[in-house]
Amino acid sequence: MASSSLTERNRALFSVSTLLLCFLLCISEQSNAQSSPVFACDVTGNPSLAGLRFCNTGLNIKSRVTDLVGRLTLEEKIGFLGSNAIGVSRLGIPAYKWWSEALHGVSNVGGGSSFSGQVPGATSFPQVILTAASFNVSLFQAIGKVVSTEARAMYNVGSAGLTFWSPNVNIFRDPRWGRGQETPGEDPELSSKYAVAYVRGLQETDGGDPNRLKVAACCKHYTAYDVDNWKDVHRFTFNAVVNQQDMADTFQPPFKSCVVDGNVASVMCSYNQVNGKPTCADPDLLSGVIRGQWKLNGYIVSDCDSVDVLYTKQHYTKTPEEAVAKSILAGLDLNCDHFTGQYAMKAVKVGLVNETAIDKAISNNFATLMRLGFFDGDPKKQQLYGGLGPNDVCTANNQELARDAARQGIVLLKNSAGSLPLSPSAIKTLAVIGPNANATETMIGNYNGIPCKYTTPLQGLAETVSSTYQLGCNVACAEPDLGSAAALAASADAVVLVMGADQSIEQENLDRLDLYLPGKQQELVTQVAKVAKGPVVLVIMSGGAFDITFAKNEEKITGIMWVGYPGEAGGLAIADVIFGRHNPSGNLPMTWYPQSYVEKVPMTNMNMRPDKSNGYPGRTYRFYTGETVYAFGDGLSYTNFNHQILKAPKLVSLDLDENHACRSSECQSVDAIGPHCDNAVGGGLNFEVQLKVRNVGDREGSHTVFLFTTPPEVHGSPRKHLLGFEKIRLGEKEETVIRFNVDVCKDLSVVDEIGKRKIALGHYLLHVGSFKHSLTISVS
Repeated sequence: MASSSLTERNRALFSVSTLLLCFLLCISEQSNAQSSPVFACDVTGNPSLAGLRFCNTGLNIKSRVTDLVGRLTLEEKIGFLGSNAIGVSRLGIPAYKWWSEALHGVSNVGGGSSFSGQVPGATSFPQVILTAASFNVSLFQAIGKVVSTEARAMYNVGSAGLTFWSPNVNIFRDPRWGRGQETPGEDPELSSKYAVAYVRGLQETDGGDPNRLKVAACCKHYTAYDVDNWKDVHRFTFNAVVNQQDMADTFQPPFKSCVVDGNVASVMCSYNQVNGKPTCADPDLLSGVIRGQWKLNGYIVSDCDSVDVLYTKQHYTKTPEEAVAKSILAGLDLNCDHFTGQYAMKAVKVGLVNETAIDKAISNNFATLMRLGFFDGDPKKQQLYGGLGPNDVCTANNQELARDAARQGIVLLKNSAGSLPLSPSAIKTLAVIGPNANATETMIGNYNGIPCKYTTPLQGLAETVSSTYQLGCNVACAEPDLGSAAALAASADAVVLVMGADQSIEQENLDRLDLYLPGKQQELVTQVAKVAKGPVVLVIMSGGAFDITFAKNEEKITGIMWVGYPGEAGGLAIADVIFGRHNPSGNLPMTWYPQSYVEKVPMTNMNMRPDKSNGYPGRTYRFYTGETVYAFGDGLSYTNFNHQILKAPKLVSLDLDENHACRSSECQSVDAIGPHCDNAVGGGLNFEVQLKVRNVGDREGSHTVFLFTTPPEVHGSPRKHLLGFEKIRLGEKEETVIRFNVDVCKDLSVVDEIGKRKIALGHYLLHVGSFKHSLTISVS
């Protein structure tokens, strides 16, 4: 019995050991597999591929794509219509996962990119809304360049793809939108400049060849998409009713800039319908505008499951095959997920779509991969980025840029009697209180990856002065610990309250219902401020805005800062600003409304302009007519800047053709196209605005110079509109001259009721700081 028992035990041990060995071998194989990038045309491993024209790097991309498509069967072609593309082993083409994300750092959302032992994390920059608050175009591009370098480094070891579905350039139209955090804000000019700069940072190669891509960016979600889940209105079924005027001057400009100025490689169509048509099945929006008017050099991809959604949720078609056919014929090239691949063959067989349309779609997809070098053989042997690897991810310089980006974006909203910055020598004990005071994941928002490391607000502050922490309450804050928080505040020399939101309050598929601080956070702030003996600094960590009128008016709260979701180094950046190591220079990229605004304005009303007949107040600083808590562009510094207009015209005259109707009769406006615009340089329709800016304070600081215009009140023109902005840095008492080049037809034009650009005739105001300059545009 003993011998038999021992034999059974040995067998069991052998079995376990064998399983363990197999497991370790499998893990090892997987690890080795992950260490190699995915690519086609491996002529070293398969010399026969060298004779294929699509593998010939000496040919132009169009010729190579034509050759490749001509070699595929219909079934193989359909395999390249979905985001999990099916490889063709006979041609040396591996499977490829199109979906990777890089909203503010390489992310592991989507499946195309992941983190492993080789690359356990990547630099996590601030969420986009905070980066946008820096109003620093060079910073936007610098972040994109770092992200693409880390992406290429990860690709070389099999941890990332080459196609990244970022950035999100939708307009942050309503403060309740859960995804507003992902966007550059409410202004089309800022959003457009962000889009172009970030796309260039991601895509442009060091060699400067426009036919090559470092990684492929994607501007999303096209278009008029900004309702996710509000009072049982869902993005999958929402029909955005948008007039031509709002479409042309609010919703479309960032996408147009992406394609025309940024040369983006991809545009993603959205879930929602626009005026009754799903965007992913609208030939006017896709083939007509993106591919036709804007000349997209790349591919159009659906938001994930959008083709499925327009059939199953929106019931726009009677069959799945019809949904696939309508989307492909409308101009969709790639379907995120499997729906198109599942039903495309039958759609062809029943005559809903022909093979030529499928050829066109996959040709756009292949052309993008060829611009990325995917069909050029082993990327590690390629000249530009073959040498990148894990050591190029999470470098000290990259992490310092994340810290600096957060510092540049932080917005100082209140600073009573110059209470900030705090003096470390005057503070023996600092009370750090609030649900986000020791936050980690909250700081990086959504569409995040795994950061290199975290520095929480508490950790950042404690590096400078002795700090004591109390949670006080969680973000939802049903039962705040008022007693402990108040006792700590009463005993400390100063208090920093870190409040706000997280992804349980605002995120994809979750819009807010009000603008109050979540739960009983306001009660906690009020009670702490009441007993505090020293300065009280309120820090709001969030993507969207809140009605914090109570704090703005509370004398005991001496400082208020908005820090967005500040990224992996958020705690360091917050401490840098609070203790004065960095002079704040961020400005709000969105309006902060009172709660009364959302009580009378449904999210589903897409109209930007006010309507006096029903009391509708309009949206964003460009059209909103009501009171604000804080305005677009607000932001304080620890120093002061003066502005002076040195040069600007008082009169601009449009030289119209002799037969133009407006020469003989009064007109409100003239078209922003025509000979008077074509000859802009000779006709004097470009002019320069020169501004002198002086730092009149006693310390160095950065400053954003805004040039706004108020046009004549015609065609429902904006109350105020951002023409341009420039970020500068000035030392104590230093001054400089800033020049804005203004194109009358492009920059001063407004959009009329049918979506056409017009030059309004009459009196304009140019705004710079508190200065206003009068300008008249007339005809001759």
